[in-house]
Amino acid sequence: MSRTPESDLAAGLNEIERTANLDPTDWDAFRQAAHQMLDDTIDHIANVRQKPVWQPMPSQIRARFAHPLPQDPRALDDVLSDIRDNIFPYATGNLHPLFMGWVHGAGTPVGMVAEMVAAGLNMNCGGRDHVGIEVEKQITRWMSEALGYPEAASGLFVTGSSMANFLAVIIARTEALGENVRRDGLGAVDRQLVAYTSAQAHICIAQAMELSGIGSANLRSIAVDDAGRMNMDALRAAIAEDRARGLQPFLVVGTAGTVNTGAVDPLAEIAGIAEAEKVWFHVDGAIGALGMLAPTLRELFSGIERSASVALDFHKWGHVPYDAGFLLVRDSAAHKRAFAQPAAYLQRSERGLAAGDTWPCDLGPDLSRGFRALKTWMTIETLGAERMGNAIAHTCEIARYLAASLKRDQRFEIKAPVALNIVCFGIRGANDHVIRELVLDLHESGLAVPSWTTVDGELAVRCAIVNHRTTKADIDGFVKVLTERLG
Repeated sequence: MSRTPESDLAAGLNEIERTANLDPTDWDAFRQAAHQMLDDTIDHIANVRQKPVWQPMPSQIRARFAHPLPQDPRALDDVLSDIRDNIFPYATGNLHPLFMGWVHGAGTPVGMVAEMVAAGLNMNCGGRDHVGIEVEKQITRWMSEALGYPEAASGLFVTGSSMANFLAVIIARTEALGENVRRDGLGAVDRQLVAYTSAQAHICIAQAMELSGIGSANLRSIAVDDAGRMNMDALRAAIAEDRARGLQPFLVVGTAGTVNTGAVDPLAEIAGIAEAEKVWFHVDGAIGALGMLAPTLRELFSGIERSASVALDFHKWGHVPYDAGFLLVRDSAAHKRAFAQPAAYLQRSERGLAAGDTWPCDLGPDLSRGFRALKTWMTIETLGAERMGNAIAHTCEIARYLAASLKRDQRFEIKAPVALNIVCFGIRGANDHVIRELVLDLHESGLAVPSWTTVDGELAVRCAIVNHRTTKADIDGFVKVLTERLG
């Protein structure tokens, strides 16, 4: 048979197709390897107490992740062995019950399974008419119910509350200045916008002001009381002073659980001020908002239901695998006004995959979005709100137990009220160097991971009890380690 251009083309395409397909050539072998990896991951979680909380990464392991871009394929079994030997042992450690340094969720096996399913489905949840969008709407309805928002509220999954807080600033800016600000920018505005938040607010609020173009110099840092809560007289005075100067107050951000001490701002009072001043009231609930699931904590967050928007993190107290931040907005029309974009490739239809009025891409800047909602939906569906709320309340009880245990030893001094689940304590007679060295020694020993922070100008050890696995016995062991280290 003679060669022709057509036969050469067909042969070339056959070869390309042979190498272009990225699926396994042996599905049974892949299934076996994948099942083994799943079993190993489950074992890792189930036996986490027997492992160091954290351990330093040896130089040879670090070097393993600095080699050039691989050009040739490698056996899956070899890659999975790499994960077992070189990744599992050197993770952050937040699965461990004595990881207390930062407000990180501990995850759940249920969430891990959801991540696996979501990755397999590989849906883009930026828009269009498919089940991923409905699951995200379901979470919005659930959070509206939990936080006292109307049924018509809108919600959006984002990477975390830093992004959710940024989006809230953009919405508030658009509502204050009108939709034209999106096109014309702040240069066309005749009055400077100003916003207000607690002196204990997370730094991402200032960053959001910078990213929005308003500038962090126009964010007023309001003094706090002895409990670390925003001072209402100071807030009123700051707003009045700015109005007298011809500035335009447009946003006040209350914090439901400060990052340093867990203090909760007086949200109901802030809501009253915001309503009277006609400014957008946003709540940074990254740490505490999910406390609304716990009946014993709900009163602490009274007033959150009167806010215009709330940022929260399911990957903290909700223990959904990272990342799973969320923004809830009372006025869905205002939410859409800030972000919706007309584009030919985003046109809607009455039927087919392009059906639907409001897509997630109308509520934020992302067009490409993963199926974050599934792991949150599966966690809530499987565990239930009551059990999740009980776990949240338990961490607060454990924090109070830690504080009480430390108070029994005269060498320790509680530095801030334990409002939620964060305990800050000092060591009498110890300078900053001693405290830092103690914390770092604990890290490197693998016995516990606290952190340090500054409270009233003094360095303190900070323990954020977030992990649903942490027990009183774990705390007893931690206090014993502390006392042994101090001699």
